[in-house]
Amino acid sequence: MSDAVKKIRAPFDEATARSLRAGDRVLISGTILAARDAAHKRLVETLDRGEALPVSLEGAVVYYVGPSPARPGHAIGAAGPTTSGRMDAYTPRLLDQGLKGMIGKGYRSAKVVEAMKKHGVPYLAAVGGAGALIARAVKKYTVLAYPDLGPEAVAAMEVEDFPAIVVIDSTGDNYYETGQAPYRHL
Repeated sequence: MSDAVKKIRAPFDEATARSLRAGDRVLISGTILAARDAAHKRLVETLDRGEALPVSLEGAVVYYVGPSPARPGHAIGAAGPTTSGRMDAYTPRLLDQGLKGMIGKGYRSAKVVEAMKKHGVPYLAAVGGAGALIARAVKKYTVLAYPDLGPEAVAAMEVEDFPAIVVIDSTGDNYYETGQAPYRHL
């Protein structure tokens, strides 16, 4: 892991997605999508029916979050990551639609990692338990699809210096494994 923090923009282009390496610390600015399990399920059901998605996933970075209500003067309330494995059943289909990055917490299935390698997509982690601090990076929150899902709706989040760490890169290198390796002998 490098000590330097990389400043990157979202949505991700191919070069950005493939340049990130497991262990890289990043600050993301631009637009990321917010969506959790219920929204992922609906997106895949839409594809299963042969219909167009309500949002473009081309180059998109999705954050697995269901933010709490905003206090006056704020875009959102606390915005901590949810467990990414809950999206694993849907992720390969969404990667096929052009999704170029994912942010959450926790491990991903082997099937998801293989799909990430196929499409050149990294998985990043946000710090669990730091939702109030993460929310400071969110400047605007706009629901795009499935408003009936409340905080689980698909939304655009305008972010500035959103902190994350690359956990699994587009080659499949997994920081959860390599980062723990030096401590296994203790």
